[in-house]
Amino acid sequence: MQLSKTDGMYLYNSATVPFLAEVLKLFISLATIGISHLVGAKPLKMTMDWTVMVKYAVPSILYMIANNLSLEILKYLRPSTYQILGNLRIVTTGLLTVTLLGRSLARIQWVALIMMTVGAATSQLGEGSEASKYSSNPLIGYALSFLLCLVASLAGVYTERVMKGNDDSIHWQNTQLYGFGVIFNVIRLSVDDAASAYHNGFWMITLLHGYSTTTWLVVCNLAFSGLLVSFIMKYVDVIAKNFSTASAMFLTPIAALPLFGHSPTLSLLLGAIIAALSLFLFYAKKDDLFNVSEREFAALNVRLEPEDPNPLGLPQHKSSLS
Repeated sequence: MQLSKTDGMYLYNSATVPFLAEVLKLFISLATIGISHLVGAKPLKMTMDWTVMVKYAVPSILYMIANNLSLEILKYLRPSTYQILGNLRIVTTGLLTVTLLGRSLARIQWVALIMMTVGAATSQLGEGSEASKYSSNPLIGYALSFLLCLVASLAGVYTERVMKGNDDSIHWQNTQLYGFGVIFNVIRLSVDDAASAYHNGFWMITLLHGYSTTTWLVVCNLAFSGLLVSFIMKYVDVIAKNFSTASAMFLTPIAALPLFGHSPTLSLLLGAIIAALSLFLFYAKKDDLFNVSEREFAALNVRLEPEDPNPLGLPQHKSSLS
């Protein structure tokens, strides 16, 4: 997304990128269902009840907001800074997972989530001068990033709940999810045109105005990452999705060096290390933490219990001094 800018500006309508990504995801999902029928594979389970289908409208709206916020944030912040701040959604996702999905997290997992927050904050130390190169008011970028964390977390938790709500084919579930996504993005683009009194023309006519090869790569990246997220929501969980996304913080600074000349700062590296440790703690098992097996850990607990002062159960006599 950052590379698709020209002189720090988008020459294309950035709102068309999420729209085209939704169209591509919808096409792939429908094509997969069609191919499955053509090759005579096992029929896919597809619930046609409208009360079930309408549930996919909620995450579609939230993801539309999140995708457009991402483009807006990069007007104010560096890609690395955007990536680090985006990892704050792991904490908000943990809170929403407990409250909305009724899932419990161990204390060590909460420690891991807090460590991720600390890592994100550490990465921002000394970033003032770098951020000023991007915007005269980077606080707008920080505020939008926090809003993005809330919206994306809510979208992720709700999507997991919907995707695991029945055993429908994931391709049919994606079709419903991205179908609503196309509809809501069309509404958003039309409202934007009306609000600007069609200053830049009608969006359907100017849809690809200013597009380049890089812009199309952004569309494809957004589409295929969205499809991958659907599989993670269906078969794993939203926290695993956020932790996997967090691993991108190791790659973003490396890519930014040859593309933009941004060298990783010490605070960014420290933040990445803390984030990596938090990931280890969240998924660690007892033998990872204590270097002992489950049986050895249980035996250790027995040995650490206080000895019984009266193992034979003899009657106790009070002292004459008591």
